[in-house]
Amino acid sequence: MNKRILSALLALTLVFALAGMTPALAADKPITFKLAMVDNEQSNYYKGAQAIAASVEEATEGKIKIDVVAGGTLGGEADTLDMAIQGDLAIASAANSVLANYIPEMAILDQAFLWDSQDQANYAVQNELGALISEKAEALGIHVIGYMESGFRDVFSKKPIQSIDDFKGVKIRTMQNKGQLAAFTSFGANPVALAAGEQFTALQQGTIDACENAVSNCWVNKFYEAGVNSVTTTHHSFVYIPLCMSDNAWNQIPDDLKETFVEAVWAGCEQQWQFLNEANEEAIELLKGVGVSFYDIDIDSLKEAYAAKVEADGTTYDEAWVAAVEAARAAVK
Repeated sequence: MNKRILSALLALTLVFALAGMTPALAADKPITFKLAMVDNEQSNYYKGAQAIAASVEEATEGKIKIDVVAGGTLGGEADTLDMAIQGDLAIASAANSVLANYIPEMAILDQAFLWDSQDQANYAVQNELGALISEKAEALGIHVIGYMESGFRDVFSKKPIQSIDDFKGVKIRTMQNKGQLAAFTSFGANPVALAAGEQFTALQQGTIDACENAVSNCWVNKFYEAGVNSVTTTHHSFVYIPLCMSDNAWNQIPDDLKETFVEAVWAGCEQQWQFLNEANEEAIELLKGVGVSFYDIDIDSLKEAYAAKVEADGTTYDEAWVAAVEAARAAVK
């Protein structure tokens, strides 16, 4: 073989390898994409990603495979999203607030009490709202091929929080987005900026009094061993995990397989949603077993305080995106 041609082929292979892709150099060679995630192999998210991989392999008859790389091995959510946008990684998984750094209109999803149910939230990204996100994402050089989720978030605290008054002065670690900061400030709490991995030690040392996430997170991270003895069902926020595929990877999929591929990814995502629900239900029983108490709260009082804060701040969103949210809320009661 001509040395120049050989060198070109080797260079091309290196490019694909760095991008987390394996080119189909022969008809019997599958295309393999790397999917990066920060969650570990014991999480429902990893289980869901594996379901996506299995769904894709089955639907494409082995022509496309997904290699799930867990535990933040390839970097954090922001890092891997950057890699996908730059074409150096096939698929990144990152919370919607991370993608909002590139698509400001997505900040509408950070609002507290945006959705009334999981079905309503999932309908939104499968219809008008999802179409708006996809349009903006494709302008960045990525394709949103599905959504995993960490769903509704509740409050974990070192003392019972049973009413809005109990939030007064509570130092709570939250996601650092405008919606959550406004929400907990309106409740009377003191939101604290802190990396997720620092929460356990911060609870132990009294740097924070509380944190918030999907209830399964409280069990997985053993916050009960750091002084958390109460969970308050606030469902104040809903978090998606968009799967963002680089243009480089997308263009490797034969046109006649693109629709099949995306449908298979969505089928796997729907399995992850169920795995999340099961993990949360199991966590509730396990936490009760180690002495953690669960409390309901007057959600209307929280909503009223948040609405007043939003009005005072003069927060507004793009009209088309507001319409898409309202369409989802009207479609699924």
